[in-house]
Amino acid sequence: MAPMKITSWNVNGLRAVAKKGFHAWLEEHDPDVLLLQETKAQEDVLPAELREVPGYVTRFHSAEKKGYSGVAVLSRYDVDEWLVGLGDQHFDCEGRVLGARFGNTVVLSAYFPNSQSQGKRIDYKIAFCDTMLAFLDKQLQSGRHIVLGGDYNIAHQPIDLARPKENEGSPGYLPEEREWMGKFLAAGYADVWRERNPDKRDAYSWWSYRTRARERNIGWRIDYLCVDEGYRDQVRDAAILMDVEGSDHCPVTIDIKNPV
Repeated sequence: MAPMKITSWNVNGLRAVAKKGFHAWLEEHDPDVLLLQETKAQEDVLPAELREVPGYVTRFHSAEKKGYSGVAVLSRYDVDEWLVGLGDQHFDCEGRVLGARFGNTVVLSAYFPNSQSQGKRIDYKIAFCDTMLAFLDKQLQSGRHIVLGGDYNIAHQPIDLARPKENEGSPGYLPEEREWMGKFLAAGYADVWRERNPDKRDAYSWWSYRTRARERNIGWRIDYLCVDEGYRDQVRDAAILMDVEGSDHCPVTIDIKNPV
């Protein structure tokens, strides 16, 4: 296959971002595969220009609850197989995972649960994370490569958020979440952007809408495109597109040199 540009973006409402220049951005950025999170819409209520984007094969996986969660994949390549959910209705009813297989490469759009204030959903979050890791390992064992893109809702290390001390105990930076992220990376997956930018600070992918956080760059890096270790050297470029507006998140992107 030709090189593949894969971009992931939590749009915080697909209909909302469509009114903020989404189509113009898509035409300019021109990803081969676009992974979206928090689409927040059942497919049947989306306008035609969002259901069927010219030049792309489009697939949605929405939550049963209307206006909540939801993921999508847009691809310029034909998709050999769609992987809808993790195979566990406890999680799949929330529309959190959608994968596309291209040959032996599985590209996933994932919207990890928010652990919520006082860790109200931390048990659900960690159960989701463990189910995800088992799902990924099964794909690897069958000879496939993995690209896991999405909003993990986890800032892994102090360098990944502007105010780590003030946010100890905050959702997204709980010890259990950070520990799981470490376990995930130790299990044979690579956070390529951080590996290539080990000391880079002030690089974030989400800013609270409150208190002009984006204007002041008081943010968190919680959006990732991680790959299995066998694909680490196939990643040519990795970037956080902090200048792209339209959501409280910005896109992240990687280029795969030789997908198989």
